[in-house]
Amino acid sequence: MAHIPHRTPTAAALVLLGVTGIAMTTAAAAPPTPAPSDTPQAFTATVTRVSPDRLRHSWRRGCPVGPGDLRMISMTYWGFDDRPHMGELVVNRSVAEEVVSVFRKLYGQRFPIRQMQPVDAYKGSDDASMAADNTSAFNCRRVETSGSWSQHAYGLAIDVNPRLNPYIHPYPGGTVAPPNAKNYVRRPLDRPGVINPGDDVVNAFKKIGWGWGGSWSSEKDYQHFSQNGR
Repeated sequence: MAHIPHRTPTAAALVLLGVTGIAMTTAAAAPPTPAPSDTPQAFTATVTRVSPDRLRHSWRRGCPVGPGDLRMISMTYWGFDDRPHMGELVVNRSVAEEVVSVFRKLYGQRFPIRQMQPVDAYKGSDDASMAADNTSAFNCRRVETSGSWSQHAYGLAIDVNPRLNPYIHPYPGGTVAPPNAKNYVRRPLDRPGVINPGDDVVNAFKKIGWGWGGSWSSEKDYQHFSQNGR
């Protein structure tokens, strides 16, 4: 959640890797609404530009990156109902392909995800998104404790199943966020969708050089993965 310097990402080239690959395009497009699939299917991902109207609550002038620096990933994820679903994730364009590679692995491992919607579905409220156990990435917001830009404001951080993997601050008095996650503070915890030290989720993000908030020394942010580890 610490401040990081702004990086200007390179332009993404048009890539087409077939049904199970990534379609990269510079044309603005509205991804499909997340919905369950009737039959099992292979992992698919499409990466498109994000129009400002898709970011009404999560972006504003003065944010460290603009809509042109972001990409919408529409991709398959495995649900808690043991069925494939389509979700949407907004990330920095410089990491879109790497993020897809992570979620391809998680899909193949049948790691369950509750839902995956841009935080705009919750009017930009991080608290509401966490309480709904929504996996999300970009949100132009600051770190409450420091006032610096969160890595989410750059599209360089992702929160995975945040209710099952809460943020825990030991003092003053102890904080658990979201508040409805108090049954999930212990680690290791053998429950579907929970992230534990050294597991497949941690290793998948580690493969692309991202760190996990669950490895922080004092506070723990079990939901949080980011490019520089904070």
